[in-house]
Amino acid sequence: MGDYDSLVAAAVAVPLHGWDFGWLDGRAVTAEPSWRYPELAAELLRDADSVLDIDTGGGELLTELAPPAGRTWAAESWPPNVPVATERLKPLGVEVVGTEGLPFADGKFTVILNRHGRFDAAGIARVLAPGGTVLTQQVGSDDCVDLNRALGAPVTDKRWDLGVATEALTDNGLRVIDTAEEWPLLRFHDIGAVVYQLRMVPWQVPDFTVERYDSALRRLHARIEAEGPLAVRTHRFLLTAKAPHQG
Repeated sequence: MGDYDSLVAAAVAVPLHGWDFGWLDGRAVTAEPSWRYPELAAELLRDADSVLDIDTGGGELLTELAPPAGRTWAAESWPPNVPVATERLKPLGVEVVGTEGLPFADGKFTVILNRHGRFDAAGIARVLAPGGTVLTQQVGSDDCVDLNRALGAPVTDKRWDLGVATEALTDNGLRVIDTAEEWPLLRFHDIGAVVYQLRMVPWQVPDFTVERYDSALRRLHARIEAEGPLAVRTHRFLLTAKAPHQG
């Protein structure tokens, strides 16, 4: 695949644009969970009166779902992604709002989508219309902790899993109707893929720089060269919940 320095230099040189992991194609391979979030989301959109996609990223997935024009909003909390999402989604009739919260009217949305976005159970319950549905796929707190450990980086002690999220939604008056939780494997085929992943997901190792973790990265490079791809567990869980009808 290449020597350590050239692999890392290539990963560092790639400009980050939206929520695009395309550079990792063939270099990092993720096993998908047994459910298909895009299919579940597309089914909900068919009859939706108004839609909110929370933390849309660069609008990549929402674009594929062909959301209802004029009846869809996308919220994005990371400022660099807002113009990317706007350029992609505005031609589809989707209004993009750059925000960390949910500055929308109570009961505005009949469908709320959230794939890997910030999870504000109270906010979701407030803006979800009576009888409305929220579908979310979340990244759990076990996600890629094997990579943290391999680098000697801290691991979060804040628990985020299906049980915690279910309790948050039910505490805010929503009825959870479907759940799933799995730990698919992610395999890194070279050390450049590891570096790019950590650049794209900076909260995994908040203090990550190539220089700070040079020794650990070199050890991982040697391990991959000797043993093959580095496999780490991801953590995904799925929730579908409904708001009560009025009356």
